[in-house]
Amino acid sequence: MDTSFVNPKVLIKTSLGDIIVEVYEAKAPKTSRNFFRHIYRGLYNGTTFFRTVTLDNQPDNEVKIEVIQGGIVAKEKSLPPIEHEPTYKTGLKHIDGAVSMARGNPGTASSSFFICIGDQPELDYGGMRNPDEQGFAVFGQVVEGMDVTRSIHMKPCEGQKLTPPIEILKIQRKK
Repeated sequence: MDTSFVNPKVLIKTSLGDIIVEVYEAKAPKTSRNFFRHIYRGLYNGTTFFRTVTLDNQPDNEVKIEVIQGGIVAKEKSLPPIEHEPTYKTGLKHIDGAVSMARGNPGTASSSFFICIGDQPELDYGGMRNPDEQGFAVFGQVVEGMDVTRSIHMKPCEGQKLTPPIEILKIQRKK
């Protein structure tokens, strides 16, 4: 087995503390490349974690999930959407700490991403969270800072909107 390949790590510096994410470039190359394009251009700096989805704030959803979502880039700076990379192709799953791209329809993901709180199999390909059952594109895993992630998840919200949103000061590749 070749152990020379090391997945890159990314620092998400928030107003509540740091989150370190390992990015799976080899398993999810299109989604990882998109994430890094946003990072290298500084597009995530100054964005926010704006959404928290808890078991209590999704009354109209039959299939419940738990995530925090952030990273929406201003429309004028936004990069084009990317091709959907479903979990059946990557082999990655929406487990506790998984980092995945938010999307409407397949092929509409651009900048916004979310982090799973607990295992969320309904977000995988074939899961019932979206009617299209295509799931979402996992591309990374929190390796440090789940305490910060859980803290964001429990912050005050109106519906699913964090009040106030939690600032993402900077996202950068770790050396």
